[in-house]
Amino acid sequence: MERVIVDVMLKSEILDPQGRAIAGTLNRLGHDQIANVRQGKRFEIEVSGEVTDEVLDQIEELAKTVLSNPVIETYAIYLDEQEAQ
Repeated sequence: MERVIVDVMLKSEILDPQGRAIAGTLNRLGHDQIANVRQGKRFEIEVSGEVTDEVLDQIEELAKTVLSNPVIETYAIYLDEQEAQ
C-alpha cells in the first residue's frame, strides 16, 4: 500500500492562537531562539494499489472540500517517500 500525505495549515494572514501559545511556552522553557510556531493538521491516506494521477485528483478534491477550509487554510499533498522504500 502506498501512502499520500495531506498537510493542512492556517493561511499566514490568519491568527494561530495555538501556535502562539506553543511559542510562548517554548520561550518560557528557555528556547529563546524560537520566534514563531504555526500549528496544523496532517492526514495520512493509505491507497490500495498504485497512486495514479486520478487518485491524486480525488485526494485533492477531498483536501479542498473535506479535509480543509479553503477560506482560512491551505493544503499540500505529497507521497510518503518513507513508505515507498
